[in-house]
Amino acid sequence: MKDFDLRVISLGAGVQSSTMYRMAALGEFDVVPDYAVFADTQAEPPWVYEMLDLLERDHGDVIPIVRATAGSLGDAVRRASKPDAPRFASVPFWVEGGDGRSAPGRRQCTREYKINVVQRAVRAKLGLKKGERAAGRFQVEEWIGISTDEASRAKPARYPWVTTRWPLLYDEPMSRSDCKQWSADRGFAVPQKSSCTFCPYRQPAEYARWREEEPALWEEACQFDEMLRARGPLRGTRAEQYVWRELRPLRDLPPLAELDGRDQLELFDFECEGMCGV
Repeated sequence: MKDFDLRVISLGAGVQSSTMYRMAALGEFDVVPDYAVFADTQAEPPWVYEMLDLLERDHGDVIPIVRATAGSLGDAVRRASKPDAPRFASVPFWVEGGDGRSAPGRRQCTREYKINVVQRAVRAKLGLKKGERAAGRFQVEEWIGISTDEASRAKPARYPWVTTRWPLLYDEPMSRSDCKQWSADRGFAVPQKSSCTFCPYRQPAEYARWREEEPALWEEACQFDEMLRARGPLRGTRAEQYVWRELRPLRDLPPLAELDGRDQLELFDFECEGMCGV
């Protein structure tokens, strides 16, 4: 087994990474990571933060959790709707493409609010100051909780000093449903999906379910969707943007029973670099 200066779990506090974190803390892999890093966009549903608290309570003494953030992604997008707005990390909201079909817009949010945040936290743990190089000095193993049914999302790290490991693909192959069952079998709270409340890669059925079961969260998502078009296109965009792939207001979603129930993984084929939604 290769020796690393640091082993870190990229923890999204969703289904897969929460399961992987618990498994690691309980010694079900060949080594226990040194830390877990939660990159907080400050825009996750409440159950993500509740799960994070549970994980820290149950296993924080074994694998400490570092909470890091680049600020509120939601606030950054809201600022972009105002005159003279500053630059912001683009979210891939749906726009009309040249062929008249919906297409995801430019995506910078995953890198700036997830990947870079984890990298900065890791560099801090290594004692590196701004501008100091890690390459050639350190080797870090980063664990990412991608399951067997999302294997297409597994991408190696872009940094030469980071080696990516996918324990749920190669060490203990598990699907998303396997992860939920693992938690249920052991009496742990079953984790739910992570990703921002306004994520355009959510299936419409998820939002429709919120309308029935999470009315406050549903209203928040609808107001965010409406804000995208309230003053015309956001800074840096030329077309109106939507949370819903159909290029229609989120409030126009049909009842849950009328939605086709296509698998959410289809939307993740647009790819969040293996950092969101786990």
